[in-house]
Amino acid sequence: MTLSAITERLRAAELRAGRAPGSVTLIAVSKVQPPEKVEAVLSEGQRVFGENRVQEAQGRWPPFQDRFPGVSLHLIGPLQTNKARAAMGLFDAIHSVDRLKLADTLARLADDLGRCPDLFVQVNTGAEPQKAGALPDEAEALVTRVRDLGLPLAGLMCIPPADQDPAPHFRLLAALAARNGLEGLSMGMSDDFETAVALGATHVRVGSAIFGSRAG
Repeated sequence: MTLSAITERLRAAELRAGRAPGSVTLIAVSKVQPPEKVEAVLSEGQRVFGENRVQEAQGRWPPFQDRFPGVSLHLIGPLQTNKARAAMGLFDAIHSVDRLKLADTLARLADDLGRCPDLFVQVNTGAEPQKAGALPDEAEALVTRVRDLGLPLAGLMCIPPADQDPAPHFRLLAALAARNGLEGLSMGMSDDFETAVALGATHVRVGSAIFGSRAG
């Protein structure tokens, strides 16, 4: 698969869902991809990328950002509080706000830095013990806390269980967002992004379908 093929599928999914062309943001997930693959996708015109780890992104992106203006970086992996300051300086959006302590840390750093990326609250829709994210019945309290702290809350994010139909999880996330007056829905990956678009996704996170299998 290629970037152009994925973009065509995304535009077609928007059309089928009655969505405006270009209304869904394609995040190319570049984590652990070799630099030459990332550069090739940059050269095709892609400017929104997702990374899982702060340290990897710090090593990868500054040289690319010098050569390719307009790059927007999204952190889609779990964020440790001790990496929060670095993340806020590097990323334009953080999709993995999953606990009250992290929200409090981000608020303190936002005061220090005078800026804050757009934030998504991550919801563990499958209640998987090994996975990050607030449980569905705890998510609204976290949303309220992020808002009370004055942080820029863009929406919600989920990663459905790999062995389940993703559609019920996408519907759950969309219902949570609607109940809390949130428009952003970060959901859908290589295998299910078209379903996510049909159910309201505003951001889809596609890695292997663009870059091929990951290096590690």
